[in-house]
Amino acid sequence: MELAAERRRFGYRRLHVLLRREGWAVNHKRVRRIYQEEGLQVRKRKRKRIAAAERRPMLIPDAVNQRWSMDFQHDALSSGRRLRCLNIIDGFSRECPAIEVDSSIPGARVVRVLDRLAETRGLPQEIVVDNGPELTGKALDEWAYRNGVRLHFIEPGKPIQNAFIESFNGRFRDECLNEHWFTSLEDARRTIEAWRVDYKRGQVLNVELSSGQNKP
Repeated sequence: MELAAERRRFGYRRLHVLLRREGWAVNHKRVRRIYQEEGLQVRKRKRKRIAAAERRPMLIPDAVNQRWSMDFQHDALSSGRRLRCLNIIDGFSRECPAIEVDSSIPGARVVRVLDRLAETRGLPQEIVVDNGPELTGKALDEWAYRNGVRLHFIEPGKPIQNAFIESFNGRFRDECLNEHWFTSLEDARRTIEAWRVDYKRGQVLNVELSSGQNKP
């Protein structure tokens, strides 16, 4: 129950892995039973109905730094001040190397974030983006040409063509933005960076879950 209170968007399988890490010799069936009896199930948030859209399969990259995806998300501080987040993920590893947080993130700022990532992990062959002004402007276009990175623009009004980042955005909104009340820009940066680091650990959790599914 303590773990469920700390990780309110975790299901019983992810909680089971955490329990095993803490030394509890308990199988997932017992965890599931307690999880259900204590009413710890994750509550699904209602979504607005949207029109049916054509679904196209998206090719999955087969190596790290082959294709990244970028997108902006919006939120607000407790004062009502606007908050923007630039989310970047690797399409192969699903890793999130950066979430840039500020009240405004113009194209030149996007370029600085990418230059910072270039020094720590290298650059991708391609970046998938939408048609927002910060991503279609001169600054990013010149940067991409200079660094030999292809920019792939999805069709307007078809976010499904950038499905990986859309999935990440939903999780980020659900587990972080909707769960916290940011009192300042610095508070938002600290909280979001802590979530990003925890998300990285969660990717390891998913690997453990996948590798343990076939074990007795």
